[in-house]
Amino acid sequence: MLRNVLGKTFRFLGYTVQYGCIAHCAFEYLGGIVVCSGPSMEPTIQNSDIVFSENLSRHFYCIRKGDIVIVKSPNDPKSNICKRVIGLEGDKVCTSNPSDFLKSHSYVPKGHVWLEGDNLRNSTDSRCYGPVPYGLIRGRICFKV
Repeated sequence: MLRNVLGKTFRFLGYTVQYGCIAHCAFEYLGGIVVCSGPSMEPTIQNSDIVFSENLSRHFYCIRKGDIVIVKSPNDPKSNICKRVIGLEGDKVCTSNPSDFLKSHSYVPKGHVWLEGDNLRNSTDSRCYGPVPYGLIRGRICFKV
């Protein structure tokens, strides 16, 4: 009887670990559902909008200008941010705020991207913390639910 109970317990644990690994790989490499918060991407993405993020693009370096991406925050690694890719490595970008009279420009360094929110007046983005390493990109937004 004890052998039977132990056998069922280990079988259950084995299946749990197996399905947990499959779920982890699916969320890490395929994608997942994300709830966006904050006003920085308005009007494209509103506060509390639900979006689907696919993660294959970042692994195959298929991120392009204009894509909306989910990124680990350079200021707070525990949180994610949602921004639009404005420049890729080697691109010349405007690094000043829209209200600035004199515009300043810079080049995006190798292995980095330049991110900005669509709501330029209410967005903390690369204009504040500079170019973001490509490795911090978690996924690319495919569609809004």
